[in-house]
This record gives sequence, structure tokens and C-alpha cells, in this order.
Amino acid sequence: MSRIPTYRVTLIRSLAKKSERHRSCVRGLGLRQIGSTALVSATPENLGMIRAVAYLLKVEASDHAAQ
Repeated sequence: MSRIPTYRVTLIRSLAKKSERHRSCVRGLGLRQIGSTALVSATPENLGMIRAVAYLLKVEASDHAAQ
């Protein structure tokens, strides 16, 4: 059984004055306020959202399995 890699994403910048599309990406990743962290599986959809709002996030590889 192959494990899907996961990333730990943390919101480090404010969503004030950001486009609705970028706000939706952040919400879709499970982040709500500055400092919130989520474990995200490395699916093409999630990687696209991370790439779109990378300037708002801190992204780290995680050793935990996707839940």
C-alpha cells in the first residue's frame, strides 16, 4: 500500500484585500486564521491550491499519513 505524501500548511499572512479566489483556496485547505495549521494530502487539487496562495503560506513536508 502506497502512502500519499502530506504537507503541513500554516497561514502566515492576512487574507485582507485578497481576491475571493485566493480566500476560497485558503478555506479549501482548511485554514481559517493567521497561525492555523492543517495537514493536507498531496493530491493535484490541493497542490494547485497551495501553489496559488503560496505567498500566504508556510509549507512543510510531513511524516504523518493522510487522515
